Amino acid sequence: MTRDAGPNSPAAVLFDMDGTLVDSEKLWSIALDDYAAHRGGALTDATREAMVGSNMTRSMRMLLTDVGVAATDAEIAAAASWVAERMAELFAGGLPWRPGAQEALRRARALGVPVALVTSTIRSLTEMALETLGRDSFDLTVCGDEVDGRNKPDPEPYLKAARLLGVDPAACVAIEDSPTGVASAEAAGCLVIAIPCEVPLAPGPHRVLRDSLADVDFDALGELFTRAA
Repeated sequence: MTRDAGPNSPAAVLFDMDGTLVDSEKLWSIALDDYAAHRGGALTDATREAMVGSNMTRSMRMLLTDVGVAATDAEIAAAASWVAERMAELFAGGLPWRPGAQEALRRARALGVPVALVTSTIRSLTEMALETLGRDSFDLTVCGDEVDGRNKPDPEPYLKAARLLGVDPAACVAIEDSPTGVASAEAAGCLVIAIPCEVPLAPGPHRVLRDSLADVDFDALGELFTRAA
């Protein structure tokens, strides 16, 4: 489904997942802390903050370094497998929604434009999260292991979503919660609605700060392009 952005709608709405739609960053913290303890160490607050919004490979590299283990390819792969298995256990219990997220998905759908999920989370865990989010909430999903290693903050996840939808990324609105995700969406040319969750977000020329998804007027998204110009 494609359409040109009208005066009150973007060409597409592109949602991040962790920390934006579902409050899963806290579950990631549990899994990461568990792995650090498994390796006889502890994850520092500074490293955990730097991981927010990042992809699995980059996060495992930082985690291993934090616990004093050489971040070889083999160690990164083993750590990723361990953490993914632990996350699957945590995801299986269901995911709590972020404030306003369910209504935000409904209202984005009602605009009649494409809606995509653009996440750094791997496909296997995203499929579990979609049991909560609803597969029919999105026209497509781009996951962190589907961008040839060019994960957030690289623009490729958002560029790929726009390519697959057949829309101009500069006419899209991305909704993000982390500095890493915001950087990715902005580098792709998207206007970003930035809603902090675990990490504060600074103002910027191509972003609109909101306290929660409940504060986003989806019926007037197109007006944000004018305000941010």
